[in-house]
Amino acid sequence: MSNPLPSMPPGQPVAAVEPSPGLLDRISTWVSENKAVVYTIAGVAVVVTGAGAVYYLSSDSKAKSDSEPKLSKKERRKRKEADRKATEPTESTPAPKQPEVASVASDSELPDVDEDSVTKLTQQQREEYAAKLKAAGNKAYGDKAYNKAIDLYTKAILCKPDPVFYSNRAACYSALSQWDNVVEDTTAAISMDPEYVKAINRRAAAYENQKKYSEALLDFTASCIIDNFKSDSTAQAVERLLKTFAEEKAKEMIAARPAKMPSPIFVGNYLQSFRQKPRPAGLEDSVELSADTGKGQLQRGLQGLEKKTGDGYEEARVAFEKAIELGDLGENEALAYNCRGTIRTLLGKHAEATKDFDKSIELDPKFTQNYIKRASISLELGDPAAADAEFERALEQDNNDPDVYYHRAQAHFIKGNLAEAQKDYQKSIDLDKDFIFSHIQLGVTQYKMGSIASSMATFRRCIKNFPKVPDVYNYYGELLLDQSNFQEAIEKFDTAMEMEKQTKPMAMNVLPLINKALALFQWKQDFKEAETLCQKALIIDPECDIAVATMAQLLLQQNNVPGALKYFERAAELARTEGEIVNALSYAEATRTQVQVTEKYPKLAAKLAAGPGGPAGLRMPPQ
Repeated sequence: MSNPLPSMPPGQPVAAVEPSPGLLDRISTWVSENKAVVYTIAGVAVVVTGAGAVYYLSSDSKAKSDSEPKLSKKERRKRKEADRKATEPTESTPAPKQPEVASVASDSELPDVDEDSVTKLTQQQREEYAAKLKAAGNKAYGDKAYNKAIDLYTKAILCKPDPVFYSNRAACYSALSQWDNVVEDTTAAISMDPEYVKAINRRAAAYENQKKYSEALLDFTASCIIDNFKSDSTAQAVERLLKTFAEEKAKEMIAARPAKMPSPIFVGNYLQSFRQKPRPAGLEDSVELSADTGKGQLQRGLQGLEKKTGDGYEEARVAFEKAIELGDLGENEALAYNCRGTIRTLLGKHAEATKDFDKSIELDPKFTQNYIKRASISLELGDPAAADAEFERALEQDNNDPDVYYHRAQAHFIKGNLAEAQKDYQKSIDLDKDFIFSHIQLGVTQYKMGSIASSMATFRRCIKNFPKVPDVYNYYGELLLDQSNFQEAIEKFDTAMEMEKQTKPMAMNVLPLINKALALFQWKQDFKEAETLCQKALIIDPECDIAVATMAQLLLQQNNVPGALKYFERAAELARTEGEIVNALSYAEATRTQVQVTEKYPKLAAKLAAGPGGPAGLRMPPQ
C-alpha cells in the first residue's frame, strides 16, 4: 500500500467537522503522482495546503522547454542578473563599486544635468554621466542618504533611461515607505524589461504595503515563474498573500451572508453519527400538537430532521428556534436546547451553540450528547485538550454510552492516534454491535495502520452483516480504489448508488457517484465521464461541497483554469466555517492569478502550458 486512505465514513470526525477527506485526498495523490495541469514551469508544481499556503516543489530543476535553446537563454539571463547584482543597491547591503568607474566621484566632480542641458550632450557623454551618477547614487543608498540617492538616480535617468536606474530609485522610495513612487518607478522598469525580477518583486512589496493583495500576488507569482521558482522568499510571499487575502475576504463573506444550512449530505452524515433514539413520549407523529406551542414546534423540528432533505433541515432550524422562543417545553427543554445547539453547530455558530449545550447540560447533566458536541466544537477551534476533557465529562455521566467512545475514537483518528482510535471503535462495537459506522471506521483505521488484511476482512463482515446499507459498499469501494482495484471498486460504487436510489430516493447520498467519477479519472483518464457523474451529483445535491471541489479539480487536470475558478468560488460560497472559506478562497485566488498571469504575460503563459516534465497540479489537501 503506497498511501493509506484517510477516509472518514458518514459518521464524520466528531460531529462531521470535515467532509469525506478520502475523496479530496485521492485527487491530491493522483495529481502528485501524475503531474496534472496548473501553475507549472519545467516540472514545478504549486501546492495549496489546507491553511491556504503555497509551496513550490521542483520535480526537475534541469528541465527546459524543447521549444527554447537550453543554454543560451539561461546564460543570457545569468549574465543579465549578474550585471544587475553588481550594479544595483539592495535593501540589506551597501552597493558595490561599479566596474566601469574606478572610484565614486566626489560631489564636486559629479556632472550637473537637467532636462535642458542633457539635450546638448553627446551619446557618449550621456553614457559616461549616467554611469557616474548611478555609482554615486549607489553609494548614497549604501549610506542611507535616500533623498540624495533619489536625486542622483533621477539625473542618471535624464541621461539614460534604464530599467536598473528606475529600480534603484524605487529601492530608495521603498526605504522611505513612499509606495506610490515605488509602484511608478518599478512599473517604468518593467515596461522596459518585462522579466526584470527585482523590479517585479519591489512592485509586489509596494502593492502588499498598500493592501492591494491581488496585484501583489500577481507580481510575486510572475516573479516565481520567471525565476524558475528558485526564490524561497518569493514563494513565501505568495503563501503569505494568499492567506492574507483569503482571511480578509472570508471575514467579509461571513459578515454579509445569512445563516444557511450546509449540504444535506453534510447534515445527514453528522446526524447519523449518533445512534438514533425514539422520540420522547408526547412528541410522536400520532400526537397532534399545536404549532403555537413550544412542544408543537419541537415536534415539527424533529420531523424535519427525519426528512433528510435540505428543505427538511431548514424547517427544523426554524422550528427549534421557535420552540425555545415559545417555551413551555416541560421535560423536553433540555432536548430543545440540544437540538438548537446542533443546528447552530452545523451553521458554524460555535459560541451560540456552546451556550445551548451548556443550558441543556444544566437542565439534564446526564445528556451525554451535549458533551460530545461541545468536544466537536473544541476540535474545530483547534483545542484538542478541551475536547478530551469533554469526553471525560461525558464518561463520568455514563461510561457505557457507545456514542462517547465512537466520537472519542473519531477525535483520536483526527489527531493520528490510530491505536487509541481502534480501541475506542472496538469498545463502541462491544457496547452496540448494530451501529454500522463503528464497523466502517474500524476498517478504515485498520487500513490506515497498514493492516490491510484485517481491514478487508472487517469490510467483508460488514457486507455480510449489513447487506442493505449503501455506505458499506461505498467505503469498501474506496479501499479497493486506493489499491488500484478499479473494476471491483466501481462495482461497489454502482451497488451503493443503486441502494441509495431504492432506500433514499428523496435524500440520496451522492458520494458513490463522485467516487466512481474519481475511479474512472484515475483508471482510464476518462475526464468526460467523470465530469458527467459529478454533474449528476450536483443535480441531485446542488450544494454538495465535495462534488464542487471534485469538479474544480477535474477541470484543472484539463487546464480549464477559468472553469475551475468558478467551482472554487462556489466552494467558498458553500463553506460552513471561516477556516473552510479561507481554504476555498485560497484555491480560488491562486487559480484566478493563473488566469491573470497568462493574460498579462503571454510568454509566461506559454511556459506554464508547455512544461517538459509533464503538467503539474494544484493539489487539494486531505481534509
